[in-house]
Amino acid sequence: MATQYCMEKRWKINGSSDEEKVEHLSTELGIDRYLANLLVQRGVETFEEAKAFFRPSYDHLHNPFLMKDMDKAVTRLEKAIEAQEKVVIYGDYDVDGTTSVALVYSFLKPYFKDISFYIPNRYDEGYGISIKGIDHFAEEKCTLVIALDCGIKAVEKIAYATEKGIDFIICDHHTPGDVLPNAAACLDPKRVDCEYPDENLSGCGVGFKFLQGFCQRRKLDHTKLYDYLDLVVVSIASDIVPITGENRVMAHFGLEKLNTNPGMGLKHILKVAGVQGREMSISDIVFKIGPRINAAGRMESGNDAVRLLISDDEENAGIMSIDIDKCNDTRKGFDRDITLQALEQIANSEEMKSKKATVLFEPLWHKGVIGIVASRLTETYYRPTVILTESKGFATGSARSVDGFDLYKAIESCSDLLENFGGHMYAAGLTLKIENIPAFKARFEKFVEENITPEQQVPQIDVDLEISLKQINNKFFRILKQFRPFGPGNLTPVFVTKRVFDYGTSKKVGKDQDHLKVELIEEESGSIKQGIAFSMGSCLEQLQTGNPFDICYTIEENLYNGRSTLQMMVRDIKFPYSDEFADLE
Repeated sequence: MATQYCMEKRWKINGSSDEEKVEHLSTELGIDRYLANLLVQRGVETFEEAKAFFRPSYDHLHNPFLMKDMDKAVTRLEKAIEAQEKVVIYGDYDVDGTTSVALVYSFLKPYFKDISFYIPNRYDEGYGISIKGIDHFAEEKCTLVIALDCGIKAVEKIAYATEKGIDFIICDHHTPGDVLPNAAACLDPKRVDCEYPDENLSGCGVGFKFLQGFCQRRKLDHTKLYDYLDLVVVSIASDIVPITGENRVMAHFGLEKLNTNPGMGLKHILKVAGVQGREMSISDIVFKIGPRINAAGRMESGNDAVRLLISDDEENAGIMSIDIDKCNDTRKGFDRDITLQALEQIANSEEMKSKKATVLFEPLWHKGVIGIVASRLTETYYRPTVILTESKGFATGSARSVDGFDLYKAIESCSDLLENFGGHMYAAGLTLKIENIPAFKARFEKFVEENITPEQQVPQIDVDLEISLKQINNKFFRILKQFRPFGPGNLTPVFVTKRVFDYGTSKKVGKDQDHLKVELIEEESGSIKQGIAFSMGSCLEQLQTGNPFDICYTIEENLYNGRSTLQMMVRDIKFPYSDEFADLE
C-alpha cells in the first residue's frame, strides 16, 4: 500500500537565504555556511535566537495570562474547588483530545472529591460537545465541564448547557466561528481578539496553559505540571501542529520525559509497540504511539485510552495496553482490507484511473478507518480523494487533498447536495443523502478537473539545500541532530547532491528485493557514502549503467552492533542526469 516509486516527483529547492545573514550567523556560531543557511531558513538569524533554538528552556514559555479569558478560566476553576462542585473533564476521542483529558484530569484530581472524565462516542455522538453528554451531566448534577480540544463552535450546545445549570470552560485550538459560545471562559489562541503570542498550540497545549495559569495564580511549584509534558508531546506530534515557539519547548522536554521516565500508561504503550528503551522521536510518536491511542476511539471507545493514560497501576496498565494494541491490530486489518478493495475498484476501471479525483462509496466500509483509507489512496494516486460509507441511513465520509489544492472549496462547491461538512484545505469530513452520491461525485470531479493545476498532480519534495557528499561527516551531523525535534515548521532537512555514480556495490535488499542498499561516489570530491532507498529496487539497473544521476535524501544515524555510522535515506533519484534540472523549481 506504499506510494508507487514509479510516480514522477517534483523537487522544489528552497530559495537561497540572505547571504549576509548566513555569513554573519556562521561566524557568530562557528559553524559552516550550510548549517547557518538551514538556521536562517528556519527564521533563526541571531546568536540569541540560535541559543533559544538549540537550548530550549522553561523560561521560554509565555505567561499564560496573556491568553484571552485565562483570568476568567482560573477564577471559575478556583470557585469550583472552593465549593467542591461536581466537575467533568470532557474531550474529543482522538489523540489530542484523550491526552488533553488525561493531563487535566490527572492534575486536578487531588483538588476535587468528585471529578470524572467523558469522551463522546465517535458513532453515537460524533465530534465535539454532544447533547447526550450535556443531558448526562445534568442528571449527574455536574455544574462545571472543562472541554478540551473542542467546543469553540458549540454556541447552541453551550447555551443548552447553561439552561441546565452547567458552566463550561472551553480549552480549544480550532478556528472559532463569528460568534463565541457564552461559556464561563473560552481559551483559544486563534480567537480574533486574543493577543497570545503563539496560536499554534495543540488542544492539549491549551489545557497545559490553563493548568500553568492555575499554578501561577496559586504560586504552586510547576515541576509537577512539567511531569505531564510526555502527554503534551504526544498530542503535538499526533495533531501535526508546528514544532516552533512554545510547541518546540514543550516537545523538547516532553520527549526528554518520554525517553527517560514516561507515565505508566505511555510506558506500557511503548512496550506493546516494541519500542521501549529506544530513543523516541516525533516521527516515532506519529507512527507508534498515536495510532494505538487513536485506535481505541476508532474501534471501541476513547474512554479506554484515557483510562490507560491516567493509570498508576502497573498490572492494570499492562492489561489495558494489550487491549488497545489489539484494537490497533483490528484497525490495521480494516485499514488494509478496505484500502485493497478501494485500490482494486480503481484498477479495474479505466474511467476511474483517468480521473483527476477519486470518489468511492461502499456501505459496509468501517467508518473508523475511512480517513486513513482516503490518505492511502491520495498517496498512491496523488489526487483529491473522498471515501464514503453508510452510517445511520446517510453516506458519511472523509476527504484528503494533495499539496496546493483547496479540498474545502471543492466540497463547498457541492454544499447544496450535502447535509453538513467541515474541515480545511487538506482534510475534510462530509455527510450526504445516499441518493445524492452520483450528483456529488460528478460535480466534485468536475470542480477538481477545472481547478487543479498540472503541478498539483505531481508529488513534490521540498529540498532545503544542495550539498556535496563530502559535507556529510560526524561534525556536520552532530550539529544537525541539535535541530531536533523535527516536525512541521522544522522538518528534517532534505538535501540534493548532483552527479553521483554507483560505486559498484549497490544491491537489492529486503524480503521481496524491493529496496536498495546503495554506495555512491561523487566524481568531483571522490567522496563515497552509503544509503538506503526504500521501494526503489526497480532502479538498480539504471543505477548500474555508469551514468551520473541526482539524488535527494535525508541523513540519519545507523546503529548496528553498537557501531554508529551515517547513512543517506534516499527520497528520490533522477535519471538521466541533467545540468539544467529542468523540472526543479
